[in-house]
Amino acid sequence: MMINTADEKLLSCAACGKGGDGLKTCTACKMVKYCNATCQKAHRPKHKKVCRKRAAELHDEALFKQPPPNEECPICCLLLPLDGAGQKYQPCCGKTLCCGCIYAVLAGDDRILCPFCRTPEAASDGEAIERLKKRVEGNDAHAIHSLGSLYYDGSDCLPQNRNKAIQLWLRAGELGCSESYNNAGNAHYHGEGVERDIKKARYYCELAAMGGCVYARYNLGIEEGNARNMSRALKHFMISVGAGCDDSLKAIRQCFLDGHATKDDFEKALRTHKEAADEMKSDQREAFESALRDRKIVLNA
Repeated sequence: MMINTADEKLLSCAACGKGGDGLKTCTACKMVKYCNATCQKAHRPKHKKVCRKRAAELHDEALFKQPPPNEECPICCLLLPLDGAGQKYQPCCGKTLCCGCIYAVLAGDDRILCPFCRTPEAASDGEAIERLKKRVEGNDAHAIHSLGSLYYDGSDCLPQNRNKAIQLWLRAGELGCSESYNNAGNAHYHGEGVERDIKKARYYCELAAMGGCVYARYNLGIEEGNARNMSRALKHFMISVGAGCDDSLKAIRQCFLDGHATKDDFEKALRTHKEAADEMKSDQREAFESALRDRKIVLNA
């Protein structure tokens, strides 16, 4: 059986040519292997340029890969609204529900019960925090995210502790909550609760975007646009508009007007945005939004 050149590189040390089972793959490019750190350092001058190029390619493949879709409301089975005001995490059952379903229950029942598990609403902020902390102990990513947000703002009887909030967000991000990575990125960007670090801010923002956070994806598009990397900016906007991001649709329209996007790009953006928006619409959600505008309802965060 013939072995191609790429396979040969992974069967022997790129520096000394020795083979064996203990070879370690270059973590950046995944293209070559080495016996040890000494061989890797010796080969670095020859390998550096190729390694950086391939590492950048692998990074972009992951960054621009289509992210997972938004979560669905477990009651109406429609995609959850992008706007955080249109959804609410329930610490009693650990479910995130759309406010349309919550409003439908409140409108027809004098008792304030969870629409999913029918548990009565917490009688006080302290009781609500205790419910949340129990979910945190069970490594519920959304509960950890919510607790971090409360510490960040210093609300619901918790003291403001932004450093603790960021640590909670990073933990939630590792467990799959992409919004938490976005919050951590914003905190590092503005230097709130942590030393300002643009490199870390970008890193966490990219993790959030790859995890499906639409607003992190939009922000990356804006950043690339400001750097005049218009093709990369358009890629980010096209991904986020497919999830229903209004701001990305506006950005693509501007790209089209400025000659950085084609007519086909703009038409595709309009179609995909409408499809996503339609998947998030319901009579209950529109009734909730109307009641919210008229100040007929107030939902606790």
